[in-house]
Amino acid sequence: MGASQRIHKGHTAGVRAVATLADGRSALSGSSDRTLRLWDLATGATLGTLKGHTRPVRAVALLADGRSALSGSGDRTLRMWDLATGATLRTLEGHTSGVTAVAVLTDGRRALSGSNDHTLRLWDLATGETLHTLEGHTSTVRAVAVLADGRRALSGSYDNTLRLWDLQTGKSSAEYVADAAINCVDFARDDLIVAGTTDRKIHILEIREP
Repeated sequence: MGASQRIHKGHTAGVRAVATLADGRSALSGSSDRTLRLWDLATGATLGTLKGHTRPVRAVALLADGRSALSGSGDRTLRMWDLATGATLRTLEGHTSGVTAVAVLTDGRRALSGSNDHTLRLWDLATGETLHTLEGHTSTVRAVAVLADGRRALSGSYDNTLRLWDLQTGKSSAEYVADAAINCVDFARDDLIVAGTTDRKIHILEIREP
């Protein structure tokens, strides 16, 4: 890893989340200044500023169509955006505290969010309705990840646990307890999980079907 090639400036408060578009030429950032910015990675220019959230933007995710994005905020909502116009396509409401994590399923029709309210919500992006509320954590859900088949998801929480979820039923199918809060999670492959914790450790976990 070398030196920074370019620094993009424009936000007026800390940047909390970032995602790169599939074209590899642009990226989306979310900030404590309550806005999102779409960037041209080659020039550093701001292509658009997305406004609407009333609290810091903590999470961003991109839809596979390359034209839409989803953001989660401390204002308890998620917003679906048209990246070409900067317009809000839909506001998703239901969490009772700030949204801290978000992931879009590969079908492009559903998304999963985590919150300070200790829950996850599975959303229908076409209607904005909650399909499932996933309950089990006892503290902030800090990270979420979804498997490509859309059947399973992961969540990591400040309650020191990682949970594997069945998205068809909304039930937790497995739980792993760490020695510290979980900051990030991902599927390495269908049967392998990677998680990072606040005690500076990386946990590699094998999924064993019952």
